[in-house]
Amino acid sequence: MKHPVDVHVGKRIRHRRWMVGMTQQQLAEKVGIKFQQIQKYETGMNRVSASRLWDIAEAVDVPVSFFFEGIDDDATASSGSSMIPGDIMADKEALELVRSYYSIPENQRRRLFELARVLSDVA
Repeated sequence: MKHPVDVHVGKRIRHRRWMVGMTQQQLAEKVGIKFQQIQKYETGMNRVSASRLWDIAEAVDVPVSFFFEGIDDDATASSGSSMIPGDIMADKEALELVRSYYSIPENQRRRLFELARVLSDVA
């Protein structure tokens, strides 16, 4: 049985890997393991040891604490009290949208953000 903390940490690994545009194979090579192990970490099937989490954090350039951020929010979302899906960043389309958004120059990005805000208020 998967432990909720392992699942959360795995989701955060996948999220960050996607945000930096890295494949499972590339992350595995940086950490010195097989990509299948990354798959198991990302699904929460296998627990990530502290030293391996440290290596992964260095490979994707975040502090180890990144992988535990929002853990309380995950518990709230899984109880159904939120209107937004608890793991919106697990959606490939959402991740691509975020990655594309941050590749836009900042002044244009601000204008796009304001447009999205106005459109969401109208909906």
